[in-house]
Amino acid sequence: MQNRSKLHVPILLIAGMAIGILAVSNLNWLPASRAQVASTAAISTSTGPNALLESPKYNANLIDQLNNSFTAVAERVQPSVVTIFTNKTVQGHRSSGDTNDFFGRFFRGDSPWRSPQREEKRMAGQGSGVIVSSNGYILTNNHVVKGADEIEVLLVGGKRIDAKIIGVDPKTDIAVIKISKRNLTPIRFGDSEKIKVGEWVMAVGSPLSQNLASTVTSGIISAKGRAAVGLADYEDFIQTDAAINPGNSGGALVNLRGELIGINTAIVSKSGGFQGIGFAVPVRMARNVMDALIKDGRVVRSQMGVTISNVSQDMQKALSMDTADGALVHEVKPGSPAENAGVEPRDVIIELEGEKIKTSSQLRNKISLMEPGRTIIISILRDGRVKRLRIELEELVDEDAVSYGPSRQTEDSKLGFQVEKLSERMAARYNLEETDGVVIVNISQNSNAYAEGLRRGDIIKSINKKAVTSRAGFKRIVKNLDSGDSVLIYVITRDGGRSFRAFTIE
Repeated sequence: MQNRSKLHVPILLIAGMAIGILAVSNLNWLPASRAQVASTAAISTSTGPNALLESPKYNANLIDQLNNSFTAVAERVQPSVVTIFTNKTVQGHRSSGDTNDFFGRFFRGDSPWRSPQREEKRMAGQGSGVIVSSNGYILTNNHVVKGADEIEVLLVGGKRIDAKIIGVDPKTDIAVIKISKRNLTPIRFGDSEKIKVGEWVMAVGSPLSQNLASTVTSGIISAKGRAAVGLADYEDFIQTDAAINPGNSGGALVNLRGELIGINTAIVSKSGGFQGIGFAVPVRMARNVMDALIKDGRVVRSQMGVTISNVSQDMQKALSMDTADGALVHEVKPGSPAENAGVEPRDVIIELEGEKIKTSSQLRNKISLMEPGRTIIISILRDGRVKRLRIELEELVDEDAVSYGPSRQTEDSKLGFQVEKLSERMAARYNLEETDGVVIVNISQNSNAYAEGLRRGDIIKSINKKAVTSRAGFKRIVKNLDSGDSVLIYVITRDGGRSFRAFTIE
C-alpha cells in the first residue's frame, strides 16, 4: 500500500505541471518561439482591415490593369450601343362581359349587352441596338422592332433620330434598322467561334427604362452552342451570367478587347428579372444574317433535304457507335440534293467540310448559312463504315419569310420581286403542274406587286402581252421598263388560278 501511495505523488506532480503549462500558454504568459510569432503575425494580418493590401501576394499593378481593361472596354463600346424606342398599333376589343364597365356603359346610353367593340391601342416598347457602320446601320433583335409603326433611336449623346427597318429574320431573331446620320462610331466585330467558356465578357444595353441607358454589366461565358431553348428556329446561343434584363435585347455582348461577340437576346427567369442565365446570338450568325438583310432585304438559306435529330444513347448503342456525336438522318426527301448524293435514312452525318458534327442543330445552322448551289462534302457513318459524299445545296423555300428589300435596283428586282426559271424541281417544290415560265421566288412586301396580290410561287407567263419563257427573257422585257410605267402581268397563281395583275413600277 505504501509503494502505491509513493507512486501517486509523482503522477500528480506531472499532471499538475502539464495543466499549468497549458493554462499559461493560453494566457500568453510564456515566450513564443519564432514559428509561433510568424504564425501569430500571419493570423493578425489576415484578419486586419488592410489584410489584402499588406499580403505579399497582392499585386497592385495587376489589379490596376484589370480595372483599366474593364473601363477601357466600357468607354470604347458605349458610343456604339443605342436605345431603341418603338410604337405600334394593335387591334383589340372591349368585352361586353366587362363587369367593371357595365354600369358606365349603361349610364352612357350604351347597351351593356352589346357585342364587343374593336378598338386600336398604341403600345410602346424599348430595346437596345448596336451600331455596325458609320453611316447608320444598326443591328438588333427582331422582337425589338417586330410590327413597329414608328422606330426612334437614342444615341449616347442624347440625340433622338427616326429609324426605318432594313430587314428582319424571325428565324434567328435578328433585325437591321437604319438611321440617317453619318460619322457614327461602329463597334468592332470579334469571332464568336473562338470564344471559350469561362472567358470574361461585358453586356451593354438599356435595361428597363431610358434612365438606365448605356448600362454596363460583366460576367463570364457560361456555355456555348445552346440549342433547343425555344427562342428561335435557328439556335446556337452563347450563355452568359453577365446581367441582362428586359430592354437589354439587341444590345452588345463584348469580350475584353471590346469586340462584339454576340447580340443579347433573352433571359431564363422565373421572376421576370435577371437570374444569372442570359443568351446572346453569336456574332458570326448575326453578321451573316445582317449582311443578307442589308444586301437583299431577306435571308436566303440552303438545305440538303433531310430530316435529322441528335443521336440518343439508345440509338448510339443500336448503331454500335463509339460516341453520340453526329446528326441522325430520319428521312430523305424525294428529289432532294441528299437523295441525289446517296444519303439514306439511318445514316449519321459526322463531318461537314472536315469539321466534326456534334449535334443536329449545329449541322442545320451551318448548312442554312451556306449559299444555294454550293457543293459540300459530308462524312456519314453507315453500318460502321465512314463514307464521303458530295452534295450540291439548294435553296430552302420559306413561305413565311419577310422581305423589306430589295435594296438594289436591277432588272431582276425592278418590279419588286425576283424570279427563277421554272424547272421540274422548282415545280415540285411549289406543288405546281406547270413547268414552263418563270416563278417568283422572292417578293418585297413594300412593293406594288405585293399589294396587287402577287406572291412567292406565282408563275409569270407574260409581261405587257409578251410571253415569258425564261429568266433571260424576263430580264430583257423588264430592262426596257422605267419607274412610273404600267405593267400588265398574266400569272398562274400558286393555287392554280389564272389572272391578270396590273400595277405601276415605283
